[in-house]
Amino acid sequence: MRIRSTLVSVAIACTALAGSAAAQTPPVIFVGQGANWTAATRASFYSQDQGSSMIPYDWLAALKQPNGQAFLADSLARYGYLSNPANTNGLPVGFTLTGPAGAQVAGMTCAACHTRQITVAGVPYRIDGGPGIVDFQHFLADLDVAVGSVLASDAAFATFASAVLHSPSPPPEEVLTLRVAVDGWYLRFHTLTSRALPKTPWGPSRLDAVGMIFNRLTGLDLGPPPSYLIADNIKVADAPVRYPFLWNAARQDFTQWPGFAQNGNDLLGLARNLGEVYGVFAVFQPVQNVIYTDYLHNNSANFDGLGKLEDLIKQIGPPQWPWQVDPNLAAQGEAIYNRQGSCADCHGIKPGQFRSIFSDTWATPVQNVGTDTREYDIMAWTAQTGALEGSYIPGVTDPLKATDAAFNILTTAVLGSITQHYLTSSGIFPAAQPPTGAADTRVPSQLHGGSLPPQLRDLQGAFRRPASPGQGPAMNVAPGAAQAPPFGAYESRVMQGIWAAAPYLHNGSVPTLAELLKKPADRVKKFKIGPAYDIVNVGLAADQTQFDYELQTGCGDINSGNSNCGHDFGTNLSEQEKKALLEYLKTL
Repeated sequence: MRIRSTLVSVAIACTALAGSAAAQTPPVIFVGQGANWTAATRASFYSQDQGSSMIPYDWLAALKQPNGQAFLADSLARYGYLSNPANTNGLPVGFTLTGPAGAQVAGMTCAACHTRQITVAGVPYRIDGGPGIVDFQHFLADLDVAVGSVLASDAAFATFASAVLHSPSPPPEEVLTLRVAVDGWYLRFHTLTSRALPKTPWGPSRLDAVGMIFNRLTGLDLGPPPSYLIADNIKVADAPVRYPFLWNAARQDFTQWPGFAQNGNDLLGLARNLGEVYGVFAVFQPVQNVIYTDYLHNNSANFDGLGKLEDLIKQIGPPQWPWQVDPNLAAQGEAIYNRQGSCADCHGIKPGQFRSIFSDTWATPVQNVGTDTREYDIMAWTAQTGALEGSYIPGVTDPLKATDAAFNILTTAVLGSITQHYLTSSGIFPAAQPPTGAADTRVPSQLHGGSLPPQLRDLQGAFRRPASPGQGPAMNVAPGAAQAPPFGAYESRVMQGIWAAAPYLHNGSVPTLAELLKKPADRVKKFKIGPAYDIVNVGLAADQTQFDYELQTGCGDINSGNSNCGHDFGTNLSEQEKKALLEYLKTL
């Protein structure tokens, strides 16, 4: 066994608050994450655009909090987002700007949700690619309130318009144009937040990612213009999961918590990442032409940027434990970890399915270990298909019915966009699309009828719809595609860097690894969530001050979304064995 070096790199503080607090904040320590993870790759990861288009930046900069302060006053630190000294615009890590000067649009990239900062003895430690300890629900809700307040009165809008248009007395026609634009934006955003956000908050470090992707795609993208809304497609997103860590993400042969996405090469990585950006406000407005679906009609996804982000993710190494480790105790823990029938059976590094001649994959078992099943309710959602009705991917999917599984709609949107992007960029498909209703005899057979080009054959079975009670037939996938995950099953990933990924289980219902080694009935029933870390029990410290939030959990209802049942492994070890196992897990 090799104990990692405890050396860490120290950089200038990047989470300092304004005023005197800034001088009292210790410098951020960037935990070692391998030789390939440098200041340059980190900066690229923090700012690389992926095509998200949330809100015009001038609007965001002009918005106010209820207390009168600017919405961006603390660089959104109140939601747990981390300030980025490379930005001079008030946007934190993982928030991007696209478009020309004066018309820039703010969006998000994966670093916003997958950069972690923890504190030990008051010292902040940065872990890139780690699960963000951020409160996305309250960010969305407060942004909705801020824009709604602007529209609440003529006086409020006049103040807002003066700020956005950079004039104390802007021309009335410009104010009217702005009002129409803000009304249209708010109609869509408020419809989403009012219907999707649950009354019981997800809390920091968690969100219902799949539910929100389904809601945003089917609810905001597929209806008739100008709003593109199908409001009835939006459902309460009440199956929160913990943000996953990104190191190893490109190497697992299956990914997403229910293991529904094949993974392990760049094409499958693009499918995974494109679905993600459609969930964080990429523009996607497909149209039907006479003989094909135009998935790129008005599509803001940055395919080149998504490829660059995947390359960056490959460079992120697992974080190295920066504190003291007892090597003798860790050696005892390693033996326990590798026992037959112990942790390594599901979480050890083993060869996965073949995906590419250029890289190996790691096997990712997907199995039901008795944990919360709520996400499988989300997987069974159906929705009106709107602009995608009848669309399909040749050799991969059936034509979408008027009402179909939301999972099938997402699959068609993602794989159709990738296919058309490839055919367009390769010169096979015309880049200039005809208007809706116009025939185009130049369209090749690859989009409707025929088969996928050989370069895209890995898209066959890229997504495998998980089993769920009462659902209709699964997506028709190509012969030989991987079998769909059984009901209630979740991925068992390689555990490198697991010490930095609390809270645990897929839904973040267990605060520390020490608690996870207890019998489910004995695990804590409530705990606070925040950046303060417990390096003895390995996970969230009991005392947290950043957020006024306490997660209520327990083992009474396995379908609650907050159940901490299941994963009854290691619970019969002696206290000394548990201590040794925890010591070893620090070294992974």
